[in-house]
Amino acid sequence: MGTSVDVVVIGAGVAGLSAAASLGRAGVRVAVLEAGSRVGGRAWTVRPPSLGGAYFDMGAIWLHSAETNPLVPIARAAGERLIDADGQRARRTFVDGHVAVPSELAGRDGAWDRFEAAADALLGDGAADASLAEVARRLPDDPWAVTVETWEGPIICVADASEFSLRDWRANQLSGGNILVAGGLGDFVGRRLAPGEGLHLDTPATRIRWQEPGGRVAVETPRGAVEAAACIVTVSTGVLASGRIGFDPPLPTAVGECLDGLPMGLALRVVLRASGSDRLDLPDSCSLDRRFTHGDPAIVFNAWPRGFDYLSAWIGGSLAWELTRAGTKAAEDFMRGELRRMLGGRVDRALRPGAAVVSGWGTDPLFQGAYAFARPGHAGARRRLAEPLADGRLQIAGEATHETLAATVGGARLSGEAAAAIALRTVRGT
Repeated sequence: MGTSVDVVVIGAGVAGLSAAASLGRAGVRVAVLEAGSRVGGRAWTVRPPSLGGAYFDMGAIWLHSAETNPLVPIARAAGERLIDADGQRARRTFVDGHVAVPSELAGRDGAWDRFEAAADALLGDGAADASLAEVARRLPDDPWAVTVETWEGPIICVADASEFSLRDWRANQLSGGNILVAGGLGDFVGRRLAPGEGLHLDTPATRIRWQEPGGRVAVETPRGAVEAAACIVTVSTGVLASGRIGFDPPLPTAVGECLDGLPMGLALRVVLRASGSDRLDLPDSCSLDRRFTHGDPAIVFNAWPRGFDYLSAWIGGSLAWELTRAGTKAAEDFMRGELRRMLGGRVDRALRPGAAVVSGWGTDPLFQGAYAFARPGHAGARRRLAEPLADGRLQIAGEATHETLAATVGGARLSGEAAAAIALRTVRGT
């Protein structure tokens, strides 16, 4: 390869692509090095034959906090067809084996306010951080407290509540509407964010020499080195912690402490296709969940999204890691068993045998998980991880480093743009 640019960006996910776009608009020469064979990172749309060519997002699905999400204006300006995910969704919640009645749903709908109030009381007056699990312990008589804990911990934030920082959860709690991009979020990212030039796929960074003479950075790859005035690293905290990319000199101890405090959680997605016309008496885009109690698995379902003939499971936290290690057949069997608990033996006839799609973020060495969560006591690690090193010559960016939109493509976008602004000042010496 052997080239020289102004800024080198490691990773072609949303953060990396956003950083490159910002720098490109400023007239800066950029090289984007991507270890994989596609752009988008954890935003990835597939159209497998096993789903009849229907599209499916393996990772990121929604544009959360749609009113302020920086990708929504891009989608609208480009004429993308946007779908109100909340408006189209039907929902069935089960309580002790039956579909919840209105009085039970009223209890559920007020549970988040009660949970948040208890969380704020726990964190008030300068109190130390706690785990998310501590909130439900303060609400022993609330029948929906563990449901909120399960949703907000292993399902949404893909980390068990006992391992997850309450302060970080409160800072990053999602609000506002959720939008889907017709055709898949991953494909949207590829269409609208991929650079016209400077992108190098199948080019892993193996070592970053970030204190070279003359204030330069050199990034080694199997195709040669790339030299630059600044480097923005947007790979996951799992990849950084693994040592897959070497740093010379080694990263400061404080960075390692941030990585320890921001490990990768996991969401496992399992998809089964209908065997015939039976839709299990469920409307299109119907979510299936339950009132969770301690010990219940962190799993929810989405049936027949946008009229497609498949049903998917979302499994989060330690259960997702366990099933990933057990393999595809174990994940399918587990999903079917949980569906039988809700819908009965009819499930086995209505759904084809053999999982049509199973996500593999936990075993992919380029990601090593779904997205980062903060351990209790490490809520400040996101901000510290984003702090520039060597006068801006080296920065770490991505969803893990955003303090209020962590684990979202919107947060990744804003993080990449913020890193680009610092890199631009470094390049221009201002």
